[in-house]
Amino acid sequence: INQSFKFYFTTDMKFGLVSIVAAAAPMFASPFTVAPSLASHSRSALQGSSSDEVTNDKGNVILDVSDLGLTMADLQKPFPKEDFSVESSGYQSTSRVSGVEDKGCYWVENPEDMDVTLRIPGLIGQPAACISVLFSTTTVSVTAFGRVVWSCIQMGISDVDDCNFLTEDGEDRIPIIQMNLKKRDIDEGSKWGGFVLQVGEDSIL
Repeated sequence: INQSFKFYFTTDMKFGLVSIVAAAAPMFASPFTVAPSLASHSRSALQGSSSDEVTNDKGNVILDVSDLGLTMADLQKPFPKEDFSVESSGYQSTSRVSGVEDKGCYWVENPEDMDVTLRIPGLIGQPAACISVLFSTTTVSVTAFGRVVWSCIQMGISDVDDCNFLTEDGEDRIPIIQMNLKKRDIDEGSKWGGFVLQVGEDSIL
């Protein structure tokens, strides 16, 4: 069965997004939105086309790009990983007590690694120089004077050989622990979505 499709780029000026819509029977196509980085590539491609520009009732610019030779197979191809290097971040509690949200863990997730800052309230008054961190593929343990005082199970698997930390004294007497953990399964596109899966049972704080 031969079917012809028309493809449109819809630009949302408010959010800086570009949507590609295949104008065919609804069962064969649906719109999807790509990141701003892809939008810039799309605009460059459109400059060389003979596209007709139309503005819909929502103020979005619709361009007929059927002359670019796109097919449904093109829409199903995975986008390059570098176009989705989105950074995410958030806070989590370092307490084992249910309902206590001390926001002692601040994490920033990148495609290849995790940056984590710990400010554990139970370590108040401890000098940063006495604190160390032990890494494994799935856990992190914080020690004070050589004794494990806090630990957690990670949301993902890390490369132990490429993890590091540093400590410094905080203004409120709570030492600051900064860690960088390299993800092990980068090629699988794993997204942790956080750092602490569960606070360890051996945590005494």
